[in-house]
Amino acid sequence: MNRIANAIALLGSLAMVATAAALDLDDLRKALEKPRGQEQGAAPSDAPAGSADKKRNKPDLGSLLSVVREISPEEEAEIGRQIAGNLLGAAPLVPDASLQGYVNRVGRWVASQSRRPDLKWTFGVIDSADVNAFAAPGGYVFLTKGLYARLKDEAQLAGVLAHEIGHVQQKHHLKVLQKQQLMSLGSEALSKQIKGEKTIQRLIGSGAEIMARGLDKNAEFEADRIGVVLAGRAGYDPFGLPAVLQDLTTIAKDSGAVALLFKTHPAPEERLTALSEAIGDRFDSLTGGKTVAARLERLR
Repeated sequence: MNRIANAIALLGSLAMVATAAALDLDDLRKALEKPRGQEQGAAPSDAPAGSADKKRNKPDLGSLLSVVREISPEEEAEIGRQIAGNLLGAAPLVPDASLQGYVNRVGRWVASQSRRPDLKWTFGVIDSADVNAFAAPGGYVFLTKGLYARLKDEAQLAGVLAHEIGHVQQKHHLKVLQKQQLMSLGSEALSKQIKGEKTIQRLIGSGAEIMARGLDKNAEFEADRIGVVLAGRAGYDPFGLPAVLQDLTTIAKDSGAVALLFKTHPAPEERLTALSEAIGDRFDSLTGGKTVAARLERLR
């Protein structure tokens, strides 16, 4: 089994980590040898019905973008699994089953508050000193060891994961991938249904580029807003994510640890301003949100 295949199999093993009370590294290694199970997604279709009078070879922008909704949950999961495997091929998971299980439990609880609770959500901490977090279609969410080390409590972890869950809920990466693919096709190809392994493989190739360059600012701002709401719904202090963003403003912009973060996300100050304008005083009366600092599992 090659390195990427190992990484993909390890993703599957994290599902067991999240539900087990304890799982040692020997169990994790054994899980690598098991065949990969098929992901089951739950992607609700919210695309408007296509108009019957569209010209066959000249669909408008709306009909082109509606193709995004035609990707099945299984295809979305496969796209995400392969992108995640490529990511883990470059930076493996931190070899700490207890930590990975903890992050999965927190992430899955927050994801259960989203509009896509039935995805087979998979979370992980990757062994990188960079400060960043990533999401891939189908429910794959990762944060780096460098970012995790800066977290002060579980509410901050929940906020970071909720931001990435927001990307998956809104299919931000999937929409960009599909849009790029559609723009590269001729009108004759556009008249056909865009499905199949070849298309998925082309999307995977674009996926690495999207992960490296990041999404547009509007998508990031939307994920921030969703992240605050999801964390609050899950019972956490909704200001966990803003607290992380505030902490990120203290890192020198020329630091190598945040170089990729600033390439893939707007500046933390800009995100805080957008969040403040969006939230206003809506959360001022909230009480009971937990930070559960003592429960945050520390890096070894």
